[in-house]
Amino acid sequence: MDDKKYLLDLIRQGEHQQQDFKYRVSDACKLAKSVSAFANTDGGRLLIGVRDDGHLSGVRSEEEIYMMHQAAYKYCKPEPSIQFDTFHVDGRTIVVATVPPSDKRPVCAQTEEGKMRAYIRINDENIIASPVHLALWRESPKRQGTVMTYDDTVRKLFDTLLGRMTLNQLVRRSSIPRYKVITLLARLIRFGTVKWEYADQQFLFSQ
Repeated sequence: MDDKKYLLDLIRQGEHQQQDFKYRVSDACKLAKSVSAFANTDGGRLLIGVRDDGHLSGVRSEEEIYMMHQAAYKYCKPEPSIQFDTFHVDGRTIVVATVPPSDKRPVCAQTEEGKMRAYIRINDENIIASPVHLALWRESPKRQGTVMTYDDTVRKLFDTLLGRMTLNQLVRRSSIPRYKVITLLARLIRFGTVKWEYADQQFLFSQ
């Protein structure tokens, strides 16, 4: 398959959970968000030099390619794995940056304010990860095979978790300390007894 056919096949898929279009790279911090989101979710690829409508605009300079590397290796911690492939189509240079899912989650991206934030990819959006996701990632490697104990606090959490609720609602209605609710939700999600979803720009938890 030649470069043009390969790229056009990718572009026809549109933007989705594992693919994002970037018209140009003007800010390494913004690009780092996409790298973080792909690394923390299912992996994905960035088609750089492609407009939102799928038009091939091309990467304009070596400076843009440098900023891509900055986004991956300077503005993301821990440093993610990423592969850059360059294609030349109709006189334009298109870069495909492929980001595999990380085994060192959370991969955080530096914001414009200098803070480190972890993102996840939901459909075609990069969303700041919830505190529950952070707890889930941080405890998973060291708790493989751990047995979940259903004590009074867990039962109280279940009694409160009726329908779909935000983290703040659950903390407020259960009167369980916030840090403990976060920890318990992360463990219960890992054991498959609690589910999460993203709707109306917020994370919702349910049994």
